[in-house]
Amino acid sequence: MTPQSLFRPFVAFSRRFPLVANILRRLLLSFVLLWAVTVMIFIGVEALPGDFAITYLGQSATPEAVANIRSELGLDQPLLTRYVTWLGDAVSGDFGNSWASGKSVSEQIGKRLGNSLFLAFFAAIVAVPLSVGLGLLAVRYRNRIPDKLINILSLAAVSLPEFFVGYLLIMVFVVTFPTAIFPSTVYDDMGFLSRLEAIALPVATLVLVVLAHMMRMTRAAIIQVMSSAYMETAELKGLDGLRIIIKHAAPNALAPIINVVALNLAYLIVGVVVVEVVFVYPGMGQYMVDAVTVRDLPVVQACGLIFATIYIALNMTADILAIIANPRLRHPR
Repeated sequence: MTPQSLFRPFVAFSRRFPLVANILRRLLLSFVLLWAVTVMIFIGVEALPGDFAITYLGQSATPEAVANIRSELGLDQPLLTRYVTWLGDAVSGDFGNSWASGKSVSEQIGKRLGNSLFLAFFAAIVAVPLSVGLGLLAVRYRNRIPDKLINILSLAAVSLPEFFVGYLLIMVFVVTFPTAIFPSTVYDDMGFLSRLEAIALPVATLVLVVLAHMMRMTRAAIIQVMSSAYMETAELKGLDGLRIIIKHAAPNALAPIINVVALNLAYLIVGVVVVEVVFVYPGMGQYMVDAVTVRDLPVVQACGLIFATIYIALNMTADILAIIANPRLRHPR
């Protein structure tokens, strides 16, 4: 059997069902990418300088004590054996126990991940509608004062890193005009409104960081559609400019807008590390940074894997939605 005959059924299936074939291809690629990420995370964490046994016992520890700790933690086993064991446990949701505290990593991550998702969710429900709305407004008043003002503000926001925006908000709303809560501490029995008040500054920081990028990409995607021939025909018919943008241009620019929104949603989840450290927020990012300082490998590996899984899943979802939004794949000739 030749290689051509082996792949002939897949080629025929792709031609007959291009939408399903593209979705399956994206799913397979995502799983392969996630496996590659697990390898990179494990090797990267193993390559961190220092040794947990020495960090835990101190520089004055005897070689016998260090060897006992390494044996107890399984660090004396071959690298491949430890990777296979870790991956098998991670797939089943068991990330082991923290080397520093002895507590279950899965339980600790369950609490911390909920806090990070809570923060990212409220940042998203503010940033996504606001960015799309500002993008539509910029297109409606293209090359006029509102468009130029939005572009200037977005360029300024893109140029500022998260930690600078965070510290700037702290200086204004905590030091100069004490109206916000700092540090942004939340706990289990905290009321919903109190939680919202506590995360006001971190949410504002995340919104300012991702807003400009989503808005500019929305504007660019709609302007590209507006230059097509059928849009010029709609304008010649005398249709209202805003109606043309919302009813005709925006739906056809949906695929790139979905992609940029999903990428920024993924950033909201993964990029909370810096923001959580700045505002001392008890989320995944803060948990991961604390673990890196003491070389707590199970925690670092678990956090890295969860961040990577969320990022890849959101990107895969964006790709699938963009494929579904493509009329040439939904209605093949």
